[in-house]
Amino acid sequence: MKRSVFANLKYDVPSSIVVFLVAVPLCLGIALASGAPFFSGLIAGIVGGLVIGTLSNSNLSVSGPAAGLTAIVLAAITQLGSFEVFLAAVVMAGVIQLVLGFLKAGIIANYIPGNVIKGMLTAIGIIIILKQIPHAFGYDKNAEGHLAFIQPDGSNTLSSLLEPLTKIHIGVTIITVISLALLITWEKPFMKKMKAVPGALVVVVISILINQAFLAYYPSLGITGEHLVQVPIAKNFDELTALFRFPDFSNVNKEVIITAITLAVVASIETLLCIEAVDALDPQKRITSTNRELKAQGVGNIISGLLGGLPVTSVIVRSSANVNAGARTRMSAILHGILILLCTLLIPGILNMIPLGALAAVLLMTGYKLAKISVFRQMFRNGKYQWGPFMVAVVAIVFTDLLTGVALGLVASIFAILYGNMKNSYYFHKEDHHEGEMVKIHLSEEVSFLNKASIKLTLDHLPENTTVVIDASESQYIDFDVLEIIKEFQSVKAPQKNINCVLLGFKEKYGITNTHNVHSEKMPALMNRNGNISAA
Repeated sequence: MKRSVFANLKYDVPSSIVVFLVAVPLCLGIALASGAPFFSGLIAGIVGGLVIGTLSNSNLSVSGPAAGLTAIVLAAITQLGSFEVFLAAVVMAGVIQLVLGFLKAGIIANYIPGNVIKGMLTAIGIIIILKQIPHAFGYDKNAEGHLAFIQPDGSNTLSSLLEPLTKIHIGVTIITVISLALLITWEKPFMKKMKAVPGALVVVVISILINQAFLAYYPSLGITGEHLVQVPIAKNFDELTALFRFPDFSNVNKEVIITAITLAVVASIETLLCIEAVDALDPQKRITSTNRELKAQGVGNIISGLLGGLPVTSVIVRSSANVNAGARTRMSAILHGILILLCTLLIPGILNMIPLGALAAVLLMTGYKLAKISVFRQMFRNGKYQWGPFMVAVVAIVFTDLLTGVALGLVASIFAILYGNMKNSYYFHKEDHHEGEMVKIHLSEEVSFLNKASIKLTLDHLPENTTVVIDASESQYIDFDVLEIIKEFQSVKAPQKNINCVLLGFKEKYGITNTHNVHSEKMPALMNRNGNISAA
């Protein structure tokens, strides 16, 4: 693939249209859920595309207003007393993110396990599907873009699935079904020649035409009001300028500073999680500079706050839609920002003719691609130490929120590592060892505290009247706790069980004296799957 961002326009232009169509209702919905002006969500979407898309070196991620920040934004606007004071906190949060980027805080992303990232992507796919089902039937009580399990009206993701059953809008449902059928057909091999035209664009155009026919000939099926996209319309320049809000720095106090820090930390974590997830989805397996991303996000939030926009992060819903639409470079994100800007200014009336049911169909397809059954099968084949944390992350994110779910997934991964080390010790003991045998324990190059339980249990389960050789000749680092266990075994536990403990290869710095009274070169090894016991 060519390096120039302009060399892949035939892929990036169609992808940008898909992301644009997905982004507009999400920008508006997140603004509504945050208690902020509608236009602030669009400003954040434009800045996320134009500014962050230009400064970031992520090829496929798309930034904009984040669903994960809605609760924080809503509480902050209420607490600070005005949206203008909140905008000052957004600008300050951007400065903090910029500093974090220069401090190379992006390295945190390297410590997020792949199984948790895959769990996050799968959970987001499930959430998208669950959240869009009500919109697919014409029940639009909850705003687009809210991903947390508990919803602003007090209901939750599951309970809201039952409410549309009593309030089904037939016209919306028909358009959703037709849109899904078109999107599925567009994926078929025989439609290959039509792939230059985004399926989402075709769906939107046809859904508008169908709804206009409903309004003209079958008014009872016609879609109006809250069931359509609702972009603010400015009739003249004065009305347009009135849509912009500007930050008020005159009332900066302790609460504003705390809000800025909270926004910076949460937005940075969500961005790093999204970047890791999008890099995992990238067919080219390109790696994003997380430190540069933090700097780009910082500049983006500074500009968004100055113009009256919501705080921005890299967003997984838009990013995954971008990947699935076939984007190749960051030009897709930049173009989507340009489209939001131009269409909001020039043709808001046409945007407001788009049924939310058609966009729900696009998001349902995006969710399906993230949460395919094949993903679960693959993780199951990878073994329980991959499958367990993956499932914890999936379930936790679906039933709580993104950050809480990822945190629980990380905890599960740590327990899997610890449990795996302990189980390795028991696995070694599946070999039959009898009194009088000689056993060799070969320590690997790095022996950390995570190996403490494994080595301790291995030594404690050795039979009496045995010769054990602990070989550290290849070890470059041995944790202090592990050294203490070996010393205690040599001086106390081995004599109690009449075990001849032979130590080889320990460096002088470890404070352990090597012994050399092994009389047999043929020593049965206490083996793991690789043939040796190794504390790795």
